[in-house]
Amino acid sequence: MAILDELSGFEFEDLMEDVFRNLGYENVHQARKTADEGRDILMEEVVDGTRRGVVVECKHTGSVGRPVVQKLHSAIATYEYDGPKRGIVVTTGCFTTPAEEYATRLSQNRDPYPIELIDGTTLRDIADDIGLDLYNGRIEILCDETFRPFDPAGGADAPVREAFRDIENIDGDNLPKSHGQVDFQPILTIQAHIDAVFETSVGVIHRINQSDGFVVHANRGRPSVAESDLASVITNNFPQTVDLDEDRFATVFDDLRVNRFGQTETEYKDWAVSRLREHHTTTVTYTGDNNVTYEKTCEPKQSDISIQAITPVYVPQVRQTTQLQQYSYSYEYYAAGPSRLTLEDGIHRCVHCEKENAKTYTYCTNCGSINCRSHSKTERLEGTPVCTGCAVTERFALKTKYFYDHENLEEFRTEYAQMSVHEKAMENPLLVGGVFVTVVLLIGFILSSGLI
Repeated sequence: MAILDELSGFEFEDLMEDVFRNLGYENVHQARKTADEGRDILMEEVVDGTRRGVVVECKHTGSVGRPVVQKLHSAIATYEYDGPKRGIVVTTGCFTTPAEEYATRLSQNRDPYPIELIDGTTLRDIADDIGLDLYNGRIEILCDETFRPFDPAGGADAPVREAFRDIENIDGDNLPKSHGQVDFQPILTIQAHIDAVFETSVGVIHRINQSDGFVVHANRGRPSVAESDLASVITNNFPQTVDLDEDRFATVFDDLRVNRFGQTETEYKDWAVSRLREHHTTTVTYTGDNNVTYEKTCEPKQSDISIQAITPVYVPQVRQTTQLQQYSYSYEYYAAGPSRLTLEDGIHRCVHCEKENAKTYTYCTNCGSINCRSHSKTERLEGTPVCTGCAVTERFALKTKYFYDHENLEEFRTEYAQMSVHEKAMENPLLVGGVFVTVVLLIGFILSSGLI
């Protein structure tokens, strides 16, 4: 099997750990690399509702004989596991006839510890199924699962309609069709367990025994841990995935792109182990037998960390752009069916001052702009909103009035010219109110001064 044959025994065990995890086995981890007890990998499987322990012996040799299978049978018997157990011997080579006959006899005799044999030919078939490259020993990521890019109950435009509903002076349910673009971004969820013991002459000074999990961006380049908000969306919706059917989604979105996973699963595993080793490295202070205080840096070994699951999935990054007259509004988010995480909200933003998080935004039907309160006025003739950017202005009764266009301005000029003095004055209520208060105060002053 080309370069796969050149792996060391430990490297072959590392690879087979990844293989079995991809085949659906659970709690896959290597036995501690101390004295060889005839079991390299320990894992579990669930068959017909029954959980069973599985002990694996990895033999990176050209031929495996009966003694190896017998030794594994003894190791299974002594393996402390609360439940049924079985074994697997896997090799890149082949099995001798006595080895095959021994495994067959265990099965025929209904032995409590049956053993399955996986030779190089079978391993090649498994490789095709899980994306294992037998020429370099790495497992490619095969993924056709994605979170839903939209909720079928509401349709692809539902997030945009919802975002527009609190914009005043526009009907969020009566918008033009948005231009939809979806990028399917590769994501991994990684589950690991760390079991590390640090000892000195005084005994155990530090122990790590915990599970850890994180969500990883898996685009090209160095992997990165996803932000907590995105990680929550993914973990909370993980069972709700669908097939990544590009043809079907292309009928819903105008543009569609599937981004490939940037590295092999083996490389992501190595990165995760390195990250966990660094994350859990700590300096411990302890007192020696001579009552002297010492410091020791406790860094987990690679064998202390078991990657229990690496699950690939695509998360849709949707960008919808709505064109309203002169302006276009983008709304971008990660989607997981009915759940989403907003990345960019170009709807709740004033086009004139780019103010965000305002209490009120108002749509201008005259030009298509969305405006904060400071840039939204009332059109004098129609009594409806108009923005300061497109409005035509003129002062009447010392107060600026806003109009859709010069035609509306001319119409109001004619109307204003025909108004009585009182009506004209009321075009500036604050001015009228100020004059009234001034007159009242003046009269009060005159009366109190005895000038009359």
